[in-house]
Amino acid sequence: MKAALYFDNADGFGEWRILISTEAYKNLRELRKADEKIFKTIVKKIKQLSNGHFSDDNHKRLNGPDAGIPIHEAKMTKDLRLVYQIDCVPDQDGKSERQAIKVYGIYTHAQLGKIWDALGSHLARKGREYRRRCIFRNRPISSNNGVILPASFPPAEPEPECSGGPLDLSDKDMDHLHSLLVLEKYVTFSQAFLHSLIANQDVQHVFMLTPQEQKIVECTTSCCVLGRSGTGKTTTMLFKILGIQRAWEMSTVDMPKPRQIFVTKSKVLATKVEEYFTKLLESLALAGYTLQELAKMKAHNVQEGLVDLDDLPESLTNIPTKYSELEDKHFPLFVTFDRLAKMIAADILSKDVPETRDSAGLFFNVDDADAHDCFVAYDVFANQYWPHFPQNLTKNLNPWLVFSEFMGIVKGSEHALTCPEGVLDRANYLCLPHRSNPNFANQRGILYDIFEIYTKIKRQRRHHDVADRTHAILKVLRSQRFPGQQIDYLYVDEAQDNLLIDALFLRQLCRNPDGLFWAGDTAQTISAGSSFRFDDLKAFLYRVEQQNTSVNSAGAYLHPPTMFQLAINYRSHGGIVNCAHSVIELITEFWPNTIDSLRPEKGVVDGLKPVFFTGWDKDTVRYEQFLFGASGSHIEFGAQQCILVRDDAARQKLREQVGEVGLIMTLYESKGLEFNDVLLYNFFEDSVVDLSRWRIVLNLVEGQGHAPKFDRDEARYAGVCSELKLLYVGITRARKNMWIVDKSDKSDPMRIFWSSRNQVQNCTPGTDVPHLAVSSTPEEWASFGRSLFSHKRYSQAIHCFERANLHHEVKVCEAYQLREVARSGVGVVPLSNQKRAFNVAADAFAGCGATATGNQKLQYYRNSADCYVRAEDDLKAAEAYLNAQEFEQAAKRYRKAGRFDKTLHVINDHGMNIPEETTTELWTVCRLFYCSRSNTQAPLRLFSTFEKELEFLEDCDLDFARASLLESHSRYYEAAELHLSENRPLEAVRAFIKDNDSNNGNSTIRAADTILEYFWRKCSFRIAAKSALADEPMRHFISLADQLQTNKLTPVTRDLILMFQNILRGNYEALENLSLAFHKHNSQPAALLCLDHVFSRATDIRSFAVDEIQRFLEQFHAYARLLYQISTFPDPVEHRGIQRLFSIMRLSGDEFLIPNGTFLHSSVMEMRQAITLVSEHPSGYTASRRNVTQLLQQSIRTVLKDKVLEIDAMCCKSPVFSQCLPFLISGMCRRDNCPQEHVAVSKLDRLYYNKRVAIHIWQILILQFMYSAHPYMERRKSMRDWLKHLYEAINPPFFIQGSPADLDMSLMPLRLDSMKVVKLWIRESFYSLDPFYTQAEFLTALMGVTSLSFAFDRHDAPVYISRAKCTVSGPSELFRKWDGRYMVHDLLSSYQGATRSSISSGILYLLHVLDNRLYANLSVLCDCVEDICSAFVIKYRMDPDFNKFPLHGVVLPCNWLLLPHKFTADKQTKLDLMGKLLEEIAKLVKALRLEAGMEFLWLNHTKFTPILRNVFISRICRILCLIAHNIKNRFMREKVDEIILSLHKNDPPSNWRVANYRKLVDDVVKYMTPLPGRAPPSDGYLRALLAFDNNKGVSNLVHLVHKTMNQYTRVYMVRRLVYEKIIEIPHLLSSYAVIAQSTLRVEAPAFVPRLGHSKDQPEAIQHNEKEITETQPEEFEGEEEKDEDVTANPDTETPDASESSDEPATSLAPDLDESLRSHGPSVEEEEAARNIQKAYRCHVRRRSGRAVNAEIDAIFLTCLKETQSSEWRPGYYNLLFLGPLPHLLVCLERGIALTRAAKAKTKGLLNKESHEKLEELGRQRSDIVTLLKKGLKLRKQLEPSSSTHRARDIDALKRGVLEVKEFMQGVPSSMQDMQSEFQMAYKGIVAEKRVHARKEKERPNLNIEDIDAY
Repeated sequence: MKAALYFDNADGFGEWRILISTEAYKNLRELRKADEKIFKTIVKKIKQLSNGHFSDDNHKRLNGPDAGIPIHEAKMTKDLRLVYQIDCVPDQDGKSERQAIKVYGIYTHAQLGKIWDALGSHLARKGREYRRRCIFRNRPISSNNGVILPASFPPAEPEPECSGGPLDLSDKDMDHLHSLLVLEKYVTFSQAFLHSLIANQDVQHVFMLTPQEQKIVECTTSCCVLGRSGTGKTTTMLFKILGIQRAWEMSTVDMPKPRQIFVTKSKVLATKVEEYFTKLLESLALAGYTLQELAKMKAHNVQEGLVDLDDLPESLTNIPTKYSELEDKHFPLFVTFDRLAKMIAADILSKDVPETRDSAGLFFNVDDADAHDCFVAYDVFANQYWPHFPQNLTKNLNPWLVFSEFMGIVKGSEHALTCPEGVLDRANYLCLPHRSNPNFANQRGILYDIFEIYTKIKRQRRHHDVADRTHAILKVLRSQRFPGQQIDYLYVDEAQDNLLIDALFLRQLCRNPDGLFWAGDTAQTISAGSSFRFDDLKAFLYRVEQQNTSVNSAGAYLHPPTMFQLAINYRSHGGIVNCAHSVIELITEFWPNTIDSLRPEKGVVDGLKPVFFTGWDKDTVRYEQFLFGASGSHIEFGAQQCILVRDDAARQKLREQVGEVGLIMTLYESKGLEFNDVLLYNFFEDSVVDLSRWRIVLNLVEGQGHAPKFDRDEARYAGVCSELKLLYVGITRARKNMWIVDKSDKSDPMRIFWSSRNQVQNCTPGTDVPHLAVSSTPEEWASFGRSLFSHKRYSQAIHCFERANLHHEVKVCEAYQLREVARSGVGVVPLSNQKRAFNVAADAFAGCGATATGNQKLQYYRNSADCYVRAEDDLKAAEAYLNAQEFEQAAKRYRKAGRFDKTLHVINDHGMNIPEETTTELWTVCRLFYCSRSNTQAPLRLFSTFEKELEFLEDCDLDFARASLLESHSRYYEAAELHLSENRPLEAVRAFIKDNDSNNGNSTIRAADTILEYFWRKCSFRIAAKSALADEPMRHFISLADQLQTNKLTPVTRDLILMFQNILRGNYEALENLSLAFHKHNSQPAALLCLDHVFSRATDIRSFAVDEIQRFLEQFHAYARLLYQISTFPDPVEHRGIQRLFSIMRLSGDEFLIPNGTFLHSSVMEMRQAITLVSEHPSGYTASRRNVTQLLQQSIRTVLKDKVLEIDAMCCKSPVFSQCLPFLISGMCRRDNCPQEHVAVSKLDRLYYNKRVAIHIWQILILQFMYSAHPYMERRKSMRDWLKHLYEAINPPFFIQGSPADLDMSLMPLRLDSMKVVKLWIRESFYSLDPFYTQAEFLTALMGVTSLSFAFDRHDAPVYISRAKCTVSGPSELFRKWDGRYMVHDLLSSYQGATRSSISSGILYLLHVLDNRLYANLSVLCDCVEDICSAFVIKYRMDPDFNKFPLHGVVLPCNWLLLPHKFTADKQTKLDLMGKLLEEIAKLVKALRLEAGMEFLWLNHTKFTPILRNVFISRICRILCLIAHNIKNRFMREKVDEIILSLHKNDPPSNWRVANYRKLVDDVVKYMTPLPGRAPPSDGYLRALLAFDNNKGVSNLVHLVHKTMNQYTRVYMVRRLVYEKIIEIPHLLSSYAVIAQSTLRVEAPAFVPRLGHSKDQPEAIQHNEKEITETQPEEFEGEEEKDEDVTANPDTETPDASESSDEPATSLAPDLDESLRSHGPSVEEEEAARNIQKAYRCHVRRRSGRAVNAEIDAIFLTCLKETQSSEWRPGYYNLLFLGPLPHLLVCLERGIALTRAAKAKTKGLLNKESHEKLEELGRQRSDIVTLLKKGLKLRKQLEPSSSTHRARDIDALKRGVLEVKEFMQGVPSSMQDMQSEFQMAYKGIVAEKRVHARKEKERPNLNIEDIDAY
């Protein structure tokens, strides 16, 4: 498409084309405003001229005839003249030239001077043909009207310019001439032009271009336009854009709108070009207006404000953020390169994509306050990087050039694109050719070292530079299509400011290979980071076109861009242009590859040569002559004058010398600026290039034979190239005058070079010094100040505005300068100083905003806000944004400052001006803030409706606010449930009670349950009431509990409430009763808690009577039993009651919380190694299921042990466990603090006897709990002691205390259980008896425990007795000397009574003991005597020879007749042995009477006293009387009589107060001494015995009468027992015998103990305990709704007991009962035991190794229960339902638990964390709530009872598995430990099953060989 820029004359105008100069246009506008009549006159005159009406009045020649080209004047009014020229310009089609009228201006007569002659002469230099065409006139069309039409000519051939003489004009006239020839632009007097004048609109018009410019505009291919500064490059671009736009508008063909983009690095330039283009469009639009419409338009002349265009927010540009969102309406688009790159990056880079996240950060950190400094521009490089480089590397290096090298060569060159990461490596960089890359040619190694340091620091700081951004985009575009629609035309201005790699990126924008327009000047690549030539660009683009077929259409002819050069400089005159071009010649000569080769520039008008001041040094007159007036008065430079220095240091030095004389700028700062006069100060002196290198320029001076040879060391002179480019920039800043001042000899080479070419005027001391300083008007100062401001030269702008006396503008520039200072300190000064600097700048901008108006006011406040943000003062930033009407940012900053009240006001008042997304976000966070903080009231209503508020609170999980809202609407029950779900029980109870007012019974129940839950948590096991009451909420809960309507509660709930009330009020008696009630209700944890508080009191039981201590021990037994049950419960943490009792809380599937302050928490700190079982937690400790179980069991075992030992110690000191015989017999006791019970004989009865036995059994049962809980605890002594006590209680020392015959098992505690424990103790005591270890008490213990074992466990006693060590061997004194028999065997045989010799064995045992005086307890010895004597008497009287009816008439104590074995076996009764026994008894009696020779005898609890010896003599005498009465044998009676008579004859010792046995002895003598004539009575012994007993204590004699002889038998005052068969006698005597001998068996396998000391063999205790006495934990199950899995307790695993015996077993005596022989397990039994043990251990490890198995098992049981329903159909779904599904559900449950934990964690953070994290927490909570809802939905969908499973849809089940997987991936915590479970579920349900095809059997081949035979 060809640009269309031709415009016709206005309507009514003629053939002559009218060209109006800029000055003439200005004159016309002024006249239009001043005098409309004159304006119309002038327009009329111009119209006449356009119609060819020439006359003497309007076509009068103004210059002389010799002035060359004629200049005419036309009289307008009396004094006004229109000055014009007949010019010859190209026609529209470009094929011819046509005469036109060029109007220079409208002047008064006085303003017309000599300049017009000079103008005509200067124009004549164009050549003769040009002059001829200007003078030529066509003939008039008609002689009547004299109208002359313009002439046309063919295109003129180029003519050499004619030289002319010097112009004798003043400076003012020269300026005017330069303006007319160079600066003035000529516009066609078109209709649009006329209308702009009529409407008085400030618009721009398309002016006439030069032929060269016209070619560029009309070029139809891609082009590169090169030209020095001021040659019109940007103009050609703009006009081409306008021409193509206008051509499209004028086209009659329907075609899409051409998309054109103008790109430049400078936002100022882009904005100016866009404004200019807009004004051009406005001017064209005016052509279509009517006069009426024009009349309504008002003139507007807006004064441009002082606003940095880079500060304008992107939102004000109306350009979309993404390139792909561009529409036709946005084109033509004028944009900076950075903005364009950002738009494209927004399309192709995303922070959400890992591959592009880092790259996206290069473009989109706009919300980061430090984002401005993350980009490494040159200022950041110089301030923050350069000082950190090693000084030895940076010495004598220019940071500006170094940065340019990094960006332009190392990272931004074409070579860099081929290297990894887009960076030249060291090798490639060092190999670059010197001529094309002269900079640092001999320092490249140092440069690359610096570059590596730079890269390292940049990476550490996460900074990026311009090359990084371009590489990021190119990297993505290599693998992805270009986003959006490509453009048709691309215009890149100031291309030298870009990197070469930017060109590749920009090229991909344009789909049209002929639509590229590149413009620039490589000679002024002063921009840091630029380093390339247009020749390089041209070649690079051509290679791109060849390679990139996606950009270039297939088959299109490839050609390089057309090159244009604009050589005419419109800004400077010839003197300056020629000097500047000489610098270009030097660069081209020595470094041709560093700059494009161009034709020489030329100025249209000659001018003064630059003045070179030389020879001035410190010794000559200083520079006051041209810096100050001759008189010394201060003369300062004007607004259009500038002093240029090399750097800041040079400027500071100069200021110190001359003060504030005018504008002093560095060369870098002067880029883009122009001045009338420029003084280049000390450029050479401050150069880093020394004189020897500067001398290289002398090679171009003829006659300089001493110039250095460039070819010898090109690298040495590379620095001169950069210096010459800087020098070029400095020279080209001047329009009129250029002064070079330098006192260094380094300036000599260039001075000589210029002088040789006559391009400078040398000024030395002594010559006339030109006057430099020129004053300026305030308007000029202000105008140039604005120019400086637009170029960010704020300090210079301040100087200008101060001279213009514009205080507001000064303040504005100061604010901008303060901001620059603050920015330059980032990364350099401390952070506090940075903030302070930004705060100062922000205050300055705020002050400017307060006095400004309009858009400036808004921008200043915007800048102020941005600085406050950098100062981290969000509140002030928000206020500034509000003043700037940046409501979104104001709201955001108020929010960041935590001022949610102001945030609400902003979004409420200005919500329409804030993006909906931001408004929603801010509303959300404000609602989140106020709703999460109940103590803060929102200033505005947050929600429009109750439902919306409720929905928001639910979505954000703001439960407390939601509950408050529900309560405010009287929805108490919902509020209470919500409080409860969020662990606010106190608020929940209050709400429930409020709801209870509505007669909702369920609310009362829920309130009670909640109160109980709190009570359980705060008043758990072993928590004292005082500690619980220290909790403030506890008192509130107590008060609320009193308000409950208990009539609506269940009895158990009422009791629980009462329990805690009584605990907290210390009412222990009520707790005792409640414990019984809880036991009935099977509420064992509550019962335990009651009893724990009951027994937490210090109770001294030593003073208790039998009844009291029996009640106490019974209650304590229940307490101990409950403790033991918990200590052995398989999985206590799954038991709801136990969880509550110990306040254990589940956190996740296998993680439990032990809260602070609880019993278990204290146990962790007290128990050694317990800390290894737990982990720290803010609320206490956490532990796994296994560790919690272990800790709980260990802790409870410890409590059990401590409490039982405490009670045991008191029981051991309690008198009730032993009676004081002296007091019992005599009614008095001489001992102080007697440790035995003093009981009156009157209290002794069977009930009292059984109570005494019962308390012993209670204590044994209590101790057994402790020993079962602590299997390795030493217990032998305690067991022996309490069995000794039990034995004594069952077998008291004296008959009046009772006997075993009085034992009533119905009065014993727990009957069967107690007997099992007693049997166990007896068995264990047997195993632990060691005749060597316990020699002193061995016989006593042996007799006692043997007696108990055969009495209580007669069936199994022989088995375990035979295995006891004591039955194998013993000390020598226990062996009979004459036959070597072990006496223990005799004793055991006697008690067992199973052999014929058992009675004899017993007698022999007693004879051995008495004869050898073996150490024994006298009471136990007497019991043994009674047992043997009873067996002897019974067997003797069972002899049929003695009596027809065996045992008829026998009178014996009941306890003698209890044991059935005495009536069964055929036993021997040897009278001689009995006689020997009686002889030994006689000796014993004598010893007791004389208190001599009884050292081997002892008693429990006391020493032998006379009264005690008296008691035992009486007991022995009673035995003798019973023998004598029942055995009618003379021999026996004589033995008895002998003993009795001995006692009768010998008085007791004198120290005996009374001898009770005397009455019995005397009565026997009395009755047995015959009276004269009479025989002694046959029952005399019995009568004496009955008289002695006298019904004292417990009567224990019984008279056996055969059934057939009942009526014939004499009646005694004793109990008569009528029997028929003798075997019935034991059963008729006592229920005890029945129970003890029938059902009470220990059902346990045989156990082989080790033969070592019992302290080494605890295994037996544990083994039997587990088999026999361990209370089953099922008693806790009553509270649970479902059965719990019972798993083995690893802590109670039976240890290996396979160790060998200490010594071999000794064979028993030959005549020993076979049942007493040792029978060990067989080999098969041992192997079976090992297999069972191994399997059990594996089971324990498997169960304990994965705690999650218990959860899976529970779910499996639930699933199994579902399948047993009648509605369930069998099938393949069953396998999935029972197999993989439980594993899936346990994963889901774990995920839900972890999500709940995360939710609770974030909930606590809402009130704890600062408001800055509200959004993040809100999002987290929202995400977690959503995830939790998803998990709960899946649970409902997949739970065993779900209807989903009833449908048996396998596909739905598979989808459920995948949803669970997705859910698990979203769980905040790791679920790695559940992956194995999920994989089991996934493989079982989802994964495709591999079906292995069966391998078919190979079929045999058909045999067809025999077919032919048929």
